[in-house]
Amino acid sequence: MPTTSLAQKIANFDPNAPGDSTTGGLFGLPFTPEEAQLVVVPVPWEVTVSYRAGTAQGPAAIRDASLQVDLYDPDLPDAWKLGLAMEEEDETVAQTSRELRPLAADYIGWLEAGQPATGAAQHGAVPARITAEGDKLLQWLKQKTGALLDAGKAVAVLGGDHSTPLGFLYALAERHSEFGILQIDAHCDLRPAYEGFQYSHASIMYNALQLPQVKKLVQVGIRDMCQQEADLIEHSVGRVALFGQRFMSEEKFVKKSWKKVCGKIIAQLPQKVYISFDIDGLDPKLCPGTGTPVPGGLEYEEATYLLRQIVRSGRTIIGLDLNEVAPGDSDWNGIVGARLLYQLCNWMAVSQGRLTAKGIESAD
Repeated sequence: MPTTSLAQKIANFDPNAPGDSTTGGLFGLPFTPEEAQLVVVPVPWEVTVSYRAGTAQGPAAIRDASLQVDLYDPDLPDAWKLGLAMEEEDETVAQTSRELRPLAADYIGWLEAGQPATGAAQHGAVPARITAEGDKLLQWLKQKTGALLDAGKAVAVLGGDHSTPLGFLYALAERHSEFGILQIDAHCDLRPAYEGFQYSHASIMYNALQLPQVKKLVQVGIRDMCQQEADLIEHSVGRVALFGQRFMSEEKFVKKSWKKVCGKIIAQLPQKVYISFDIDGLDPKLCPGTGTPVPGGLEYEEATYLLRQIVRSGRTIIGLDLNEVAPGDSDWNGIVGARLLYQLCNWMAVSQGRLTAKGIESAD
């Protein structure tokens, strides 16, 4: 049941009015994180990005663009009443990212130059320093999201680069004996300590698999991987299930419906599911500013249909993250990210019994 304050705000809010940045929060909604049932935690961090930067500005870009999102959804007409809010960015996290990013970029450049001896003294200690700060970030996010979960909130993490949600996964692992991860991504992110960084954006799923509570990793949309990652998947004894872009394209070429493909994906998921959504899992025309774009990818409606089918299957989404949204040269990246975040949050709430959807058909 909503609190008195939340109920009053619902009664006084006009969902048809334009979003107002002066009085409203995320999506122009009037709720505070204390009142909200679902809280978004921004993590403006992009220390180890290895191609293009900008994802640390993703949460702010999405917040700004969210004011352009109409709140009505034909499946979820009352979704805005859930109580959805985003916390303020932690300036210490943002400042640490700004300080470390140039060090990491110079170190990566030194690696790519063949590690000349003249730079060894300057760059040798960089990975250890960045790993130590990455561990602090993990512990900070674990504590923050854990406290929100214990307060009865649903939680979403908004990156930043893809390394950011690891602390949230640790918090969930302390509260759930087992769960699966659905990863939508262009990349496997299964490299151990990529470029010497333990908490690299390219290592997030390798690190997640170190948690024994993660019983299954289901990867969707992958179209870029290295041999090391392919070997890890092959030797995972089924713990990692890959639904790469090539598989999905071949299914489409022989006229298999997306509904059937989604059924195959969902069949690999356990009852409890965590969704990790790297925006580059979408076609790059939808996210041109993202750090490491790859040709191919899901259409927006394909991704959101898969999300709805997961919920229709009766599975529970216990948490989620959206990451690698970079503003780039236009508002487009934030607009797509904001609309995707709204869908992810609302359908997680449906799966947890916090919202009721109408017209839901069976996923079978």
